Amino acid sequence: MTVTIDTPTALITGGTSGIGRAAANKLAQLGIHVLVVGRNQERGERTVDEIRSSGGEADFISSDLRDAASAREVARRAIELGNGHIDILINNAGIYPFGPTHEMTEEQFDRVFSINVKVPYFLVAELAPLMAKRGKGAIVNLSTMAADYGAPGMSLYGSSKAAINLLTKSWAAEYGPSGVRVNAVSPGPTRTEGTDAMGEGLEELAAQGPAGRPATADEIAEAIVFLATDRASFIYGAKLAVDGGRTAI
Repeated sequence: MTVTIDTPTALITGGTSGIGRAAANKLAQLGIHVLVVGRNQERGERTVDEIRSSGGEADFISSDLRDAASAREVARRAIELGNGHIDILINNAGIYPFGPTHEMTEEQFDRVFSINVKVPYFLVAELAPLMAKRGKGAIVNLSTMAADYGAPGMSLYGSSKAAINLLTKSWAAEYGPSGVRVNAVSPGPTRTEGTDAMGEGLEELAAQGPAGRPATADEIAEAIVFLATDRASFIYGAKLAVDGGRTAI
């Protein structure tokens, strides 16, 4: 695909399904060249085809994003596809195993923190300095309402996203003076392909908030797009709760 040098480019991890795919579609509709990262080649190609058939610009980067090396390789490939620049980074990829602390294994711990914390950390390390040199850029990290309160079975997932909350503030302080805005979106229960396995558990969790229902992927994507674009030009280091009011009560 031919993309002009001036076309803004967004890199979206976990961009081939759920919230990531919804955000990719919305950004593409704004004329942004979207680079979607995912493990599944078929889903990646389907996502790209869907965007292109609607007149948007998109490319797929295949990666399991399991460690710092894979993050650096994705950054290198994205810069290449983005004609030397990435204007928006959306750290959306993540895993969310639930269960009692005493049942979690070291392998599970390492995997959760590698995907949920290490990969975003090294993607920012690769891309934020380049944004800073250009004097502009936006990074949106995906957090969770489970990082804001204690809940049985959510110690591993919640703590990984609590790290993301702090990193969001640290990166805003570090790169904000150079024009790079870093913010986070904190979703509540959201109906996606990944959460379908929760069945009634998703509805029960959502019922605890004032909205009383799960979000759609599109509703979370709207918040991501807001923070990623100039509509949020004076917002730095914020965590936007999109959780149906759960953390407000």
